[in-house]
Amino acid sequence: MLARLDQPIAAIATAPGRGAVGIVRVSARSVQTIIDAVCGRALKPREATYLPLRAADGSAIDQGLAIHFPAPNSYTGEDVLELQAHGGPVVLQLLLARCLEAGVAMSLRVAEPGEFTQRAFLNGKLDLAQAEAIADLIDASTEAAARSATRSLAGEFSREIHALRDALVHLRMLVEATLDFPEEEIDFLQKADAAGQLERLQANLARVMQRAHQGALLREGINVVIAGQPNAGKSSLLNALAGAELAIVTPIPGTTRDIVRQTIQIEGVPLHVVDTAGLREGADTVEQIGIERAWGQIEKADAVVFLHDLTRADSEEYRAADHAISAKLPSAVPVVDVWNKADAVIPAQAGTQGFQEKREPWVPAFAGMTLSAKTGAGLDQLRHKLLEIAGWQAAPEGVFIARERHLHALRRVDGHLMEAAAHIAQGAQVLDLLAEELRLAQNALSEITGEFSADDLLGVIFSRFCIGK
Repeated sequence: MLARLDQPIAAIATAPGRGAVGIVRVSARSVQTIIDAVCGRALKPREATYLPLRAADGSAIDQGLAIHFPAPNSYTGEDVLELQAHGGPVVLQLLLARCLEAGVAMSLRVAEPGEFTQRAFLNGKLDLAQAEAIADLIDASTEAAARSATRSLAGEFSREIHALRDALVHLRMLVEATLDFPEEEIDFLQKADAAGQLERLQANLARVMQRAHQGALLREGINVVIAGQPNAGKSSLLNALAGAELAIVTPIPGTTRDIVRQTIQIEGVPLHVVDTAGLREGADTVEQIGIERAWGQIEKADAVVFLHDLTRADSEEYRAADHAISAKLPSAVPVVDVWNKADAVIPAQAGTQGFQEKREPWVPAFAGMTLSAKTGAGLDQLRHKLLEIAGWQAAPEGVFIARERHLHALRRVDGHLMEAAAHIAQGAQVLDLLAEELRLAQNALSEITGEFSADDLLGVIFSRFCIGK
């Protein structure tokens, strides 16, 4: 993609399908040829003009608006022409084809995914974190995620990164000065409190990392798998969390045989809930396939809700089967033990422990939280527990959107600064190692905003955008 950035590009900038309005966008060093061919008249800069959008024979393809954004005051930094017509797919395709036909001499071509935004980045209209925020704003699944993406697009995340970089550059300057003038008796690092500066830099980095982690949660969400034996109420819990009848619920064990997914939100954080087949031995062939898929989902989960049946809590056979499932759960995945069907039991008499079952005399004490998927009692406690496991702390108003790539870069910065702190403690004999760690930390920071990045990384990032953006 990078090798073709000198070519003019055009694309339909609105989503596929029918709509009230559709937009065809052209970006080039000069779009005057397209203006003359399609509009047939001069356009005032940044002023919408209503006119017929014409085919090659002079007939009108449609009546619409044309807006010319002269360089460099445009989205891409180049000359940009936007043609707004009725949003029918055929009309927009005819309009795009007309632009390509008129731009043959200038080698006008259809834009690749994300190429308009890529040009905006390369022309200095926005940095890489802001460019990614555009895609995140489009893809936002909750209001909180959309607001956080808007903050990143406005440059809030980038300003935090630039502040860290400026402090890091100043510290590097002190270290390089000490290396360049070893004959000086003045200890630049000690006099300038380099250790204190590094400590403050690490504290600010920790604050940015915490906010970035919250932003990543808003973007990516939490993958939660509901697991347990058949008839524990997994599908009922999914329906209760979603507030809709998404999964079939029957008293027959093994009703759920495949994966059922639903995305809900808790305090603006997307929660991707997966209902799985009941885990048991001796299932038939079809159900066994569902069980294998359930274990596959459990391996990839951010958290597992291990659902138990409170009405069977006094059964040794049931507890043994639960214990066998628990032993197979991956140790790296947080597990929330939840006892369902609390509506079917009543508290034991005063002075005793446990619960009294409505149909049986007594259920022994147990560990974990209780809830009722049927009545909704206890659901809020489960929601808050899942947020706690995910590490959600901040209010959405203070969070900017972030990606795993950003978190990885910040963790590398943190590691380099920890090494730098160790070198400062060792004294002047390792100043060259200190300088190298600070340089690597700065490079990692610059990767976030795109000041230091490889072309292949840019290709991966922008290829995931939609065409026309």
